[in-house]
Amino acid sequence: MPKRIETLVLHDSTTPVIGDIEKGGSVVLTTVETLINQARANSLWPLTFGLACCAIEMMSTVASRFDLSRFGSEAFRATPRQADVMIIAGRVSKKMAPVLRQIYDQMPEPKWVISMGACASSGGVYNNYAIVQGADQVVPVDVYVPGCPPSPDALMFGVLKLQEKIKRQKAKTLADLRLVDLKPQARAEA
Repeated sequence: MPKRIETLVLHDSTTPVIGDIEKGGSVVLTTVETLINQARANSLWPLTFGLACCAIEMMSTVASRFDLSRFGSEAFRATPRQADVMIIAGRVSKKMAPVLRQIYDQMPEPKWVISMGACASSGGVYNNYAIVQGADQVVPVDVYVPGCPPSPDALMFGVLKLQEKIKRQKAKTLADLRLVDLKPQARAEA
């Protein structure tokens, strides 16, 4: 059960309310779980996994016209060890599927996946032996962005939907919050 920070808050019409968080002067009333979810949702680090034409649209979301950095997701990472959101943009071939899974497994927990475009979501027009009919057959997908190719603002809407999903997550135990690595690390002997 999440710990609750107990504070007396006098609520009036000028106190802004953001989700479950009430702010008034220097007083904040929330749970630790809500605070962690807010921080995670507003500081996503996407991993670029551009496979086809959708990758061009994904790249334009960080350009000055659309500016994804307004939503806390501007730091596109090139390594899975530093990313927490995988954006699959384009068709996934059966040859690329094991690589996709390996990169997903290298990402630290918690991690999320956005499937961008018709090809990544359902195979698109490529209903043949070489193309995986949906990235959800390889990795679990959290948000699907439709279109062929989807516009940059559609991807931004998908990121906003992912942020809403992260903010709603509930942890049953303290270990579910994943604040520290609970697996013992193997020490290298010299």
